[in-house]
Amino acid sequence: MVRSTILASLAAAFAVLGASAMDQIPGRLLIEIEKGHDKQSFMKAVGGGVTTRTEHKYQLFNGLTVDLHDLDNAGEKAKEIAQMPFVKNTWTVRRVEAPDISNVKVIGTPKGRKMAARGNEAADTFSPHVMTQVDKLRAKGLTGDGYKIALVDTGIDYTHPDLGNGCFGRPHCIVSFGRDFVGDAFTGDNEPVPGKTPKDCGGHGTHLAGIVAAQKNALGFTGAAPGVKLGAYRIFGCSGTTTTDLVVAALNKAFEDGAHIIATTAEVRTGWASDVAAVVASRIVEQGVPVIASAGNDGDSGLFYAASPASAKGVIAVASYDSVMVPVMSYHSKYSIDGGSKVDFTHTPWELPWDPTGWDVSMPLYATSYDATIANDACDPLPVNTPDLSKYIVLVRRGTCIFAQKVHNVAAKGAKYILFYNNNVGTFEADVGDEGFNIKAAGMVTRQVGESWVKTLKARSSITLDVTGRGKAKFDVSYYNSNETGGAVSSYTSWGPTWSMDSKPQLGAPGGGIISTWAVAKGSYAVMSGTSAASPLVAAIIALVAQARGTLEPELITDLLSATAKPQLFNNGTHFFGKLAPAAQQGGGIVQAYDAAYTTSLLYPYSLSFNDTDHFATNLNFTISNKGKKSVTYKICHVPAMTMYTLEKNSVYPMAFPNEAVDSQATLSFSKDSVTLAPGERASISVCPKAPCCLDARRLPLWSGYITVSGTDGSALSLPYQGLVGSLRRATVLMPDQCWVTLSNDTTLAKSPKDSKFVVPAPGTFKDDDVVPTVYAKLALGSALIRVDIVPMTTPPPKDLTTEFMGVKTIGQPFEMPALFNQRGDFQQLWNGKLDSGRYAPAGKYKFVTRALKISGDARNEKDWDVASTESFYLEYKKK
Repeated sequence: MVRSTILASLAAAFAVLGASAMDQIPGRLLIEIEKGHDKQSFMKAVGGGVTTRTEHKYQLFNGLTVDLHDLDNAGEKAKEIAQMPFVKNTWTVRRVEAPDISNVKVIGTPKGRKMAARGNEAADTFSPHVMTQVDKLRAKGLTGDGYKIALVDTGIDYTHPDLGNGCFGRPHCIVSFGRDFVGDAFTGDNEPVPGKTPKDCGGHGTHLAGIVAAQKNALGFTGAAPGVKLGAYRIFGCSGTTTTDLVVAALNKAFEDGAHIIATTAEVRTGWASDVAAVVASRIVEQGVPVIASAGNDGDSGLFYAASPASAKGVIAVASYDSVMVPVMSYHSKYSIDGGSKVDFTHTPWELPWDPTGWDVSMPLYATSYDATIANDACDPLPVNTPDLSKYIVLVRRGTCIFAQKVHNVAAKGAKYILFYNNNVGTFEADVGDEGFNIKAAGMVTRQVGESWVKTLKARSSITLDVTGRGKAKFDVSYYNSNETGGAVSSYTSWGPTWSMDSKPQLGAPGGGIISTWAVAKGSYAVMSGTSAASPLVAAIIALVAQARGTLEPELITDLLSATAKPQLFNNGTHFFGKLAPAAQQGGGIVQAYDAAYTTSLLYPYSLSFNDTDHFATNLNFTISNKGKKSVTYKICHVPAMTMYTLEKNSVYPMAFPNEAVDSQATLSFSKDSVTLAPGERASISVCPKAPCCLDARRLPLWSGYITVSGTDGSALSLPYQGLVGSLRRATVLMPDQCWVTLSNDTTLAKSPKDSKFVVPAPGTFKDDDVVPTVYAKLALGSALIRVDIVPMTTPPPKDLTTEFMGVKTIGQPFEMPALFNQRGDFQQLWNGKLDSGRYAPAGKYKFVTRALKISGDARNEKDWDVASTESFYLEYKKK
């Protein structure tokens, strides 16, 4: 869908006012100016009232970050700047959230073990590499040698033994280039103080670096491309957020420093390919440098939740798959029988959210049952004669019922420490729930260890356990087969498509349960899950494929990776289904590096989008090319994926994961069912879709699948497609009753009573922590433009302020409105009485009228706006 002309003009005029009003930095603009103009010419033309923060003099972006002095009149000043003849674009600078590391499990450094010498492994058995065929490329000696990969993230701890052992910034170093844009103390709300080197103080960027290029180590894994050189572009401090102008600077600097591939995990939740980071990323791709971005970790939000810059044209958005083999840490401790010599055993602890360091105790062992075959051990309340278990470490067989139920029953008898013993092979992290029950530590031992302990206790011998805490214990890494979700798209992966029905994500790689390097000061190694763990693996794979094929052309690389990827069955987080996961969740599928590197049969483009019913494409084409030395006959078929509803039944709101599936798929007809191509030939195939029948179009069902192309040369390619039944343009974005006034400090977003009185700071005295009224709107879907009119409820209305917009008397909008390119969900805008004109509303009675432009709507057409009005309220000012 193409945005209307009027919306494009509004974007030019109001881009300075940003998207979500809650994440923009007041008065701070990122301005792009024509080549040949610089800071001096801009300052001369603007005529004062502006301070330049940063000058961006890059090949692909020439501009400035500026602060406007007079916030009272910033709206008018911003519009004046946007209309200057040499100003190309303006954007409000926005905050960007730091990568989420809440699910990280820090392992620590192996005790008493020396790091192995650097070098390539003889055989690569690391599960993420086997799943993506990296092991096959490594077996051929491909390491990515000669390629430079830049990571725009939290920096890299280059003092890590696997990442340089302190070597940085020289050609022979693993981390051979990069820049720190912010310094340790930067939080997103203070001034960045660039450091001398981009050393990571958190761990996230170091984890990404290890996925790409970690050298051989004591834990038995390497990066996928250990021969590449890494660039560290640090845009986050040790805590807090960053800003979009820093993302832009880092992307541009990485490009100009000669990075062959750029990967970033910066994520702005919009669903629109419109913010400045997306624009810059697309420009870099156009220059021949692949840009890889995490698709996002908001899978529980369901369909249509793409993030930027992953949503940008040409940028490869990467989904995450759960690893087939999940790493398990087995920590060494000791036990003794009847006070005898101490014997080594291992256990896998569960890191309790309320006490991650609970172990490090010496206590006798108590078993809740002497029957080592019992199925329901501790599933029922323990017997009345059970002793006080606070004096013991309690041993419970895994068996049936959930761990939390067993913990509840054991804790009821005073237990503080619990060890489960498995009834299957190996150990894993036993999730005991998040309620606590006063438990200090929990873990699991193997079936063999547990059964031998039960046998000993049954014989009336005593056992004492000396369980060492994680920070002190030696440990081993083992792996268990994840039968429930291994190989499936991770449930946290954000779903596409974009609001313009662009296909996102394009493909995926293992990102669930990935062991890699971590900042040395924070523990050296960690297991992390997220699309930010999948995207650097794809970056590394691109280096390997480029080394094999001798090309880095972004469009070709995307087509190769997508066409040779393997779509996977849908998994709802507990089990697999019999149909493929939708293309909007996994793109082309899980990357197959070897096939991409050596296929001589090619498909173009990487996907087909037939759009929604209003804009339905009755036919699209794709091309098959034979780059081999022999003639090949290609058979063309298609395999439908699951069709899923976007919206809840009888609702305008999207469903949370997993979306409701419906047993109805599209049918496709092809201009040719097979084609024979001589070496060097290509053929264009026309595809005519027939949308699924008998669906509720009001719920916006998304249908998709895969066109399969099977060649007599052994090639097995696929091309994802998608379409939507129903009209995005006619879908409700904002319900009439889903807008009200709340307070800026009310996290519950409670609706204020009608005619509430709000006393706000005197004009010009507002501070960020002041409590003021807030207009809240619950957006059912994304909106490219939100307008909030302040409507006087008095007669007559203020004469010098009042105008009319679409039949409504208004004195203007809150300062920093309107808002462009909004994601669905909560929209909030504070109001301290200041208007978009820079003036202040007089004290009086008002209401807010909020308009949200429908998807692909025309801002000139009143019918293309959803409208909601708040309750009336009174505005008063404190006396100075």
